[in-house]
Amino acid sequence: MPAFPAAIPSPSASTGASAMLRLLNRPEPGVVSLVGAGPGDPELLTLKALRALQEADVVIHDRLAPTAVLDRARAEARRIYVGKRRGEHSVPQEEIAALMVAEARAGRRVVRLKGGDPFVFGRGGEELEAVRAAGIEVDVVPGITAALGCAAAAGIPLTHRDQAQAVTFVTAETRAGGTGPDWASLSAANHTLAIYMGVAGAAAVQAGLLEGGRAADTPVAVIENGSRPDQRIVTGRLDGLARLIAREKVVSPALLIVGEVAAWAQSQAVVQEAAA
Repeated sequence: MPAFPAAIPSPSASTGASAMLRLLNRPEPGVVSLVGAGPGDPELLTLKALRALQEADVVIHDRLAPTAVLDRARAEARRIYVGKRRGEHSVPQEEIAALMVAEARAGRRVVRLKGGDPFVFGRGGEELEAVRAAGIEVDVVPGITAALGCAAAAGIPLTHRDQAQAVTFVTAETRAGGTGPDWASLSAANHTLAIYMGVAGAAAVQAGLLEGGRAADTPVAVIENGSRPDQRIVTGRLDGLARLIAREKVVSPALLIVGEVAAWAQSQAVVQEAAA
């Protein structure tokens, strides 16, 4: 028979489950934190996000988490890149979930670092569900999402008493075979649209909103790398949105703001598109 300790203390407030596991030479269960990295400026990390990064054993991050944010993690933490780009999914979502679970089961403190906020177009809900289903402890650390951080960096109020009584966050990218946004329902005046992942589909966004009844001269602003040192803002009209993005060679990450408030865009890097 295998040898066991002469006496294994029963769990108590002073001993606890962790001590029991150490006595049995089993790793303590790890934890997973889904952490929002914000729009890119490391100073926009929350205190809770910073603490999670500084306590992490493993940081699993996407391409929207810049080096300046990753540098806030504990120096000894292992960094694992699982970024996705349109048409170039380096790691399938199922494998990302399996990786988080495996690292946590090995007793590690795992930070899943996601650009913006994990629950705003970040698949945070899917990852939360997968980790919970595996019986792993998980918590969510919200981040400043791109719509808030980029708009603020560009000097654009998403709502305004005279110009915008509502704001909607919408993604222009849909799953294969999925249903796209109902642009007609999003075409009301005095309504701000913060459009994620809209660079590649700018022509469809433009056509959908115009067909839905949005005025051709509605101001638009495109914020590239919002809140970062290389932030760039280009502005124009809705009927010239696709041409503006193509002419200025806008690349992701970029946020599209459509609505009267987009005319507030202020930056030394603004490029004004001529009226169509």
